[in-house]
Amino acid sequence: MSERTTSASWASGIVKALELEGLDCRAMFKQLGLDFASLDDPDARFTQDSMTRLWQLAVDLSGNQAIGLNMARVVRPASFHVVGYALMSSRTLAEGFERLVRYQRIIAESSDLSFRLQPDGYALILTVHGDHLPPTRHSAEASLACALSLCSWLSGRVIQPRRVLIQGLQPKDLTPYKTAFHAPLEFSAPHDALVFERADMEAPLPTANEAMAVLHDRFAGEYLARFSESRVTHRARQVLCRVLPQGEPKRETIAQALHLSQRTLQRRLQEEGTSFQTLLDDTRRELAEQYLAQPNMTLLEAAYLLGFADPSNFFRAFRRWFNATPGEYRARLSGAATAPLENGSVSDARTPAYIAPAP
Repeated sequence: MSERTTSASWASGIVKALELEGLDCRAMFKQLGLDFASLDDPDARFTQDSMTRLWQLAVDLSGNQAIGLNMARVVRPASFHVVGYALMSSRTLAEGFERLVRYQRIIAESSDLSFRLQPDGYALILTVHGDHLPPTRHSAEASLACALSLCSWLSGRVIQPRRVLIQGLQPKDLTPYKTAFHAPLEFSAPHDALVFERADMEAPLPTANEAMAVLHDRFAGEYLARFSESRVTHRARQVLCRVLPQGEPKRETIAQALHLSQRTLQRRLQEEGTSFQTLLDDTRRELAEQYLAQPNMTLLEAAYLLGFADPSNFFRAFRRWFNATPGEYRARLSGAATAPLENGSVSDARTPAYIAPAP
């Protein structure tokens, strides 16, 4: 079963935070069946549930119910994987947080993050999810404390939020929270969030570097693309492409090929913003475009390769996809491929004609 994961970079930050309590994290990892050496591998990942168990064990051993706030004392851009360096090179904290939202899944898949301008300022809103285990409050509180500390680290000055929202119940001892946030605290909130002054978020950063921002965006984008290949959506699409010529694929067949239950497959697809039926339809549409671009492939062949036992169903689906029949679509492609140029010659319209430089 595919589970949400956390980057080794973020896990290393958690370890540093726990070590501030004098905890033996190497022994804790061994107790939990985790590979401590993987923390040195920037591409390694840990499951969200294993990080939940780590936080729970840390609280049991230390007795510190606010242990997540220790993250504020150890955070550095490197704690955010390649995303951290993209943040450093941003023009403003607002631009940096927009990048953080964009690349959040690199750091941890278990968190949904949004950043938006509200009437009382910019709000960074966080929701942490679990898999088999419900997430601990320490994970979310660590993320909030970390984000605030990063603001001060990047800007070179103390940034104080307008207010801090925490989903957890109000603890008996508020001292650690007041020390970490220096702002009005709202517990039992609908979500975890930091609300910032607009001026603080829009002020120029001393670390801003546009050229480096472009470079770091590329690195983060490439990592995210590689990472996305392991997503259930990507894997299910590959299986669909393979089995479509055998007929209409059933969800059960795809789930078995991915070693998942049907319920788990559907849940993971929903988490990734789609459904089995939507994915099947999208995959067929993309393949249909490829097939009809091949002039030697008949429409009947295309229909069967897309898993339509009845060609009339293919024609109906095609009209829905492209607002044209397959014949009309292919005629348009053919017309574009033989578009006359001004000098009367024929060229493939999809390939720009070469124009010789003026002498």
